[in-house]
Amino acid sequence: MNHIEDTEQIHLFDWAAMQSGKYPELSLLFHIPNGGKRDAREAARFKRMGVKAGVPDLFLPVPRGKFHGLFVELKAPKGKLSDYQKQWLQELAASGYAACVCFGFDEARQDIMKYLEGKF
Repeated sequence: MNHIEDTEQIHLFDWAAMQSGKYPELSLLFHIPNGGKRDAREAARFKRMGVKAGVPDLFLPVPRGKFHGLFVELKAPKGKLSDYQKQWLQELAASGYAACVCFGFDEARQDIMKYLEGKF
């Protein structure tokens, strides 16, 4: 994750904390620390521990409508999805999860709100 994505994600979690009175489910939103730069030894250790390329950044384990939960891949406003990320989002959607890519804090906030309101 680059610094712009880090900042967007921090804003998202700040927003989620402020909205948790209205939507207590937001307290369950969490980051999946799958990305980042690692040296070869640490990367190999993480891979053996189950880290997989392309797993979305965020998960909200709250069922809504026909979905088991919401996975969010958060990108910088001009970011691009990798093939692994596309594959994960497709497979998660096929497995009954809502799965989306959001370019920046505002899109992520909007999609999470739509999901929580059952409009996803």
